[in-house]
Amino acid sequence: MTPKRVGFVGLGLMGAPMASNVANAGWSLTAWNRSDTAFGALPGVKRAASVAALRDEDAIIFMLPDLPYIEEAAVELLDSWRTRPPQPGTAVVVMSSVSPTGVQRFGELVEQASRGNAVVVDAPVSGGTAGARGGTLAIMVGASEDSFAQLEPLFRTMGTTVRRMGPLGSGSLAKACNQLIVGTTTAALAEAAELAERSGMDVGALFEVLAGGLAGSRVLDNVGPRLAAKDYEPTGPAKFMHKDLGFVIASADDAGSAVPMASAAIDLYAELKRQGLGDKDLAVVRQTIANLGRTPAATPSNSN
Repeated sequence: MTPKRVGFVGLGLMGAPMASNVANAGWSLTAWNRSDTAFGALPGVKRAASVAALRDEDAIIFMLPDLPYIEEAAVELLDSWRTRPPQPGTAVVVMSSVSPTGVQRFGELVEQASRGNAVVVDAPVSGGTAGARGGTLAIMVGASEDSFAQLEPLFRTMGTTVRRMGPLGSGSLAKACNQLIVGTTTAALAEAAELAERSGMDVGALFEVLAGGLAGSRVLDNVGPRLAAKDYEPTGPAKFMHKDLGFVIASADDAGSAVPMASAAIDLYAELKRQGLGDKDLAVVRQTIANLGRTPAATPSNSN
């Protein structure tokens, strides 16, 4: 049976518009968030007093920064299920970017606590805040075929590209691959922008001509204007890229795969965090590179 009663945990930059789209599609949605402010902009979304209060929803979506936050938030929920199991077929949907192996362990914990009545599905997203607002996210799902069939209509309220990648953990591995491409491409564009500007070239003109050739990409389209303008107001904190590249490295270790680009990129994003820029937009990797130059560039006023 397709779920119609949905719980949602985490109404941040991504979670709030995602929850809004679910509610606007006619689903009964009850949410929990640490602060009250998000609910003012979400008419039709009921507020839960606690995460445990969502125990009887058909599906519970978690959109928190990382798996440890999800595990902490779920403690009372799982305690409640240990006392009285949920209805069979209940789905716990992890839509955050998390460790592929970590989410598999979380799945085992949820299965034990619910006496086999609840299943974890990992369904991380790509598309940023614009995709979250527009309901055009790409959603990479790790689930059984039956669970995917049950949840696909729910995913379609938030995304236009929805694909089952394999069993639990596969969605998170696909997202790690996505972040490998996004993180390294953004870094390469940032290097090109800094080199061009220091050499007297107009970065906007460079990116315009690159977009018309083989270097054109969705990353260039979305991040390029912010790189060119040195606009680092966050659409998502850059520090999360370092976390996600860590998942790439760990997964590569497990698979015996070489990832030289990821290894270089994780060091760069570690430097970004050391420079205190982790809460800025991903485009702030350009400022990180500028600071590493022989003559560091001045920090633009809009990145303070």
